Amino acid sequence: MKKIQFIIFIGTILGSFLSYGQDTLAISKSDLLQKLSDKNLQIKIAEKTFQSAKADYEQSNSLFLPNINVSHTGISTTNPLMAFGSKLNQEILTAMDFDPNLLNNPAKTQNFATKFEIQQPLINVDGIYGRQAAKAKMEAYQLQTARTKEYLELEVSKAYMQLQLAYKAIKVLEKANTTGKANLKLVENYFKQGLLQKTDFLNVQVRVNEIANQLQYAKSNVQNASDYLGFLLNEDTNGEIYKPSEELENAITVEQMNTALSDNRKDIQAMDKSTSAYKKMLLSSKMGFLPRLNAFGSYELYDKNFLGTSAKGYLVGAQLSWNVFDGYKSIGKYNKAKADFQKSEVETEQYKKQSQLELNKTNRQLKDAENKVNLSQLALEQSQEAYRIRQNRFTQGLEKTTDLLQSETQMIQKELEHLQSVFEYNFTKQYLQFLTK
Repeated sequence: MKKIQFIIFIGTILGSFLSYGQDTLAISKSDLLQKLSDKNLQIKIAEKTFQSAKADYEQSNSLFLPNINVSHTGISTTNPLMAFGSKLNQEILTAMDFDPNLLNNPAKTQNFATKFEIQQPLINVDGIYGRQAAKAKMEAYQLQTARTKEYLELEVSKAYMQLQLAYKAIKVLEKANTTGKANLKLVENYFKQGLLQKTDFLNVQVRVNEIANQLQYAKSNVQNASDYLGFLLNEDTNGEIYKPSEELENAITVEQMNTALSDNRKDIQAMDKSTSAYKKMLLSSKMGFLPRLNAFGSYELYDKNFLGTSAKGYLVGAQLSWNVFDGYKSIGKYNKAKADFQKSEVETEQYKKQSQLELNKTNRQLKDAENKVNLSQLALEQSQEAYRIRQNRFTQGLEKTTDLLQSETQMIQKELEHLQSVFEYNFTKQYLQFLTK
């Protein structure tokens, strides 16, 4: 028997060493939230998506700003038309150049041209609506990024509470382990005195083993919760575990909650902005049927020598263009934009209704969680009292070993259930705050 007890003791010590041989990092919830904002990968992805949409919007500045291009070209030609034009641009034509023989068979002519070109949009109605659509899209991603941060704050808070719950479970099971060993020692003494059968002693040993196994699982849950927090914070824990600076409370604080779905919620605002962007794209497609007015100009320098400036000239003008028919391309583009806009309207309506449905469900869950906490608290108190009575009666020889073990198991189970119910209530309350934020 002593050999069996020794093995149990060594197993418990070894399990504790394996779970807590790592470094423990104390951390508070505020520290987690700060690190989350700075290091979380999902937030970084959301921010880059917003920056991409912002860059798309910046491209629409071309609707108002000029397009300026500078080029320098050098040619050598015997082409009759090009040779005559090059001499004309260089202002070096003479009467002899009109000789038909020279016109038809010109000598090699060289020309270097430096050209400054500018194009200035004046009236492009479709571009104006396209710019507004790009802005709405950028604002939608900005709101979605903010909502992503709020969601991840909730996720970190949940992981932190799970870590608190795991540590609390360890305390409960360590206490149960101590109690179980004390009972084992008591039962062993009774067994040696011939007051109990061997089966009772073995049942207590089995129970001690079960508690040690549960304790090991609880310590593994600490490691799992630490790993998940490390993932959220984009930190390599290297086997280290986090320890919350605040413990999970055994009781709850009931507050009056806001139960109305707000249109100011960032994800709902993002959906509205997205719909607005599709609407602007529809208007842009419609305005694409209208003509466009653009101005242009150029300043040109010509010379037969590189970088020469002996001849110069400029050109300014305006162009009114109207694409009357492009093979049904514009009509198809308009129909697609219309369908996308209508789809976005339906998706936004569906999202709002789903959000309201989730809010109603969470409100009921909060009520249920509050009731569960109250009932689990009562059950815990009753199981503790029942165990106290049975333990006293057992020491007096008035209770069976199996009844004592059953009462002890029930007490531990009820305490763990109570801690779980407190966790569920606190998280549900935070989730409800997230839904109404």
